[in-house]
Amino acid sequence: MSYSFRARLGRYSPFPRSFEEPLGITVLVLALLFISAQAVFAHEFKVGDLEIGHPWSRATPAGAKVAGGYFTITNTGSSPDRLLSISSDISAKAELHAMGVSNGVMTMRPVTGGLEIPAGGKVALAPGGYHLMFVDLKRQPKQGEKFSATLTFEKAGTVTVEFAVEGIGATGGMDDHAD
Repeated sequence: MSYSFRARLGRYSPFPRSFEEPLGITVLVLALLFISAQAVFAHEFKVGDLEIGHPWSRATPAGAKVAGGYFTITNTGSSPDRLLSISSDISAKAELHAMGVSNGVMTMRPVTGGLEIPAGGKVALAPGGYHLMFVDLKRQPKQGEKFSATLTFEKAGTVTVEFAVEGIGATGGMDDHAD
């Protein structure tokens, strides 16, 4: 390995021969760690034609009674579907909410009738828009933990997903770069 690595670097390698092989191993190990870290943070679930990407929540301070839940839903099918309900062991109930601005005032309201996921489309549940509210928490979500929730869709059926709990001020980890 040392010869081919030196040959690629050219005749005048800045590294001594004894340094090149450990450097190559170090680079390989770092690349594998980076790939593993992405797999930990970006997690996906599938039910029918729907793909649920990176469910996450924020850690909550002691005494908090609610927590938010966020993820993306991509519909790869040719007909729309609808998110009808959510349940989780972390809270007494879970609701779908929408945030918006009306006359310069931010408002939050429950979504009735479910959330449509258009055929061939993608819907993001994110801070400041559609999101889940886990109401009457039974325990505080702590950073680094996971908790499960069950999502029920009109056509695709039911799927249990794992929410990764990020820091109190988190904005979505790996999913920040999703389109």
